[in-house]
Amino acid sequence: MKVILNIGFVLILAFCLQACGQEVKQSEKENQSDMTFDTLKRQESFEIINPKGTTIQTRILPPLGFQRTKQHDSSFATYLRQLPLKPHGSEVTLYNGEVKPNFDVYVAVVDLPIGNKDLHQCADAVMRLRAEYLWKRKLYDKIHFNFTNGFRVDYTEWMKGKRMVVKGNTTYWTQSAAPSNTYKDFWKYMELIFNYAGTLSLSKELKSVEISEMEIGDVFIQSGLTGHSIIVVDMVEDTVTGEKLFLLAQSYMPAQETQVLQNPYDSKISPWYSMNFGERLSTPEWSFEATDLKRFEE
Repeated sequence: MKVILNIGFVLILAFCLQACGQEVKQSEKENQSDMTFDTLKRQESFEIINPKGTTIQTRILPPLGFQRTKQHDSSFATYLRQLPLKPHGSEVTLYNGEVKPNFDVYVAVVDLPIGNKDLHQCADAVMRLRAEYLWKRKLYDKIHFNFTNGFRVDYTEWMKGKRMVVKGNTTYWTQSAAPSNTYKDFWKYMELIFNYAGTLSLSKELKSVEISEMEIGDVFIQSGLTGHSIIVVDMVEDTVTGEKLFLLAQSYMPAQETQVLQNPYDSKISPWYSMNFGERLSTPEWSFEATDLKRFEE
């Protein structure tokens, strides 16, 4: 009788353990299901745009699973990330004060003055950002651009009080002002560049870059009378797969404020763009070839 009781006890114990094991597994499945649901819920509710952000870095957040690429504090990349933005929902203003309606073109407007002349267009905005970064870091000898006729205009000469004389295709310096390096004088230099340089000349100054080697500050550019250019102002990277996304900014015609572009072709990550876009990059107002990516020479 004792043996029978022991066997019965063992059977009951085994049944209980099996049942408990099933309950644990079922509980684990329920927890995993809850975790998956919570993750999806977070993804659905996550907003890439932070309306309170005042810079590109604080306004436009990385998608879930991504983080911003590491950059040196004094780099051109960090400067672009920290560009000031107008309040969320602001519209782009043209040089004459008129507004450019936002027909799904941009998500943010860079808060930098552009002057009151029809000069600050696509390539001009790119050159302005590069030059202003160098000017603020006092790297004056690195500020130089070529006119469309090929004449190189160094800012260090402008600082000495020299000014340009342009007669047809003939261009030369003449001493006609006092040496100065105020921001007002710097802006006059930039307006000179805006007048006589453009996508054609800038394209020749930049070096070609493979898409896989893209960096913040690189430029997509097509030269010519109907050319266009946009600049990469930020990048993020998937912490697991290594996939990279990038942000784009542009000015346009007529002269207008610089704007951070939407990605109307991938709403899940907009305004970010994937580097895996293939041979053609389509943006709201222009399409580029993968071979159009270029970089400023150091």
